[in-house]
Amino acid sequence: MTSPLPDDVRALLIAEGDVLARRLSQQLHAPLERQERITLYGRSLALNLVQALLPTVEQITWRMEKPLSAHLSTDLRGRAVVQTVTFDGELHRNLPADDLIEEALFVRGRLHPKIQEELLGALHGSEHAATRALVACLKSKPVLDATQRYLRGLLRG
Repeated sequence: MTSPLPDDVRALLIAEGDVLARRLSQQLHAPLERQERITLYGRSLALNLVQALLPTVEQITWRMEKPLSAHLSTDLRGRAVVQTVTFDGELHRNLPADDLIEEALFVRGRLHPKIQEELLGALHGSEHAATRALVACLKSKPVLDATQRYLRGLLRG
């Protein structure tokens, strides 16, 4: 289980989620009465997607006998980044969270069809349907493939 995020980093991820929510709203053509739900989708996807990466990085690098510690931080421009550090304390890489979100959920600037299908299906459904849709998005092939590419890039660096 990941440790609680520092308030400043959590706020950055929520801000990333709000940016994502605006994009979702446009691409899903969500009516005004569904904006609160779209905001929930954006924040939930951003927080869960990025937070799930942290223990994954640590587990994979440990198994590869190149252990890295992963945590969330900010870059010089104030963006949320996944920062990896060797166990000697040396900075390994900073990977922007917004890049992971973009790669996982979008194809050439448009929502991936599978992600769009899941979110549209839940937009007018119950809260339970929305929860199922968010979990389905996070477990979807496009998200898992993007996470795998992100991890490969991390391990090359």
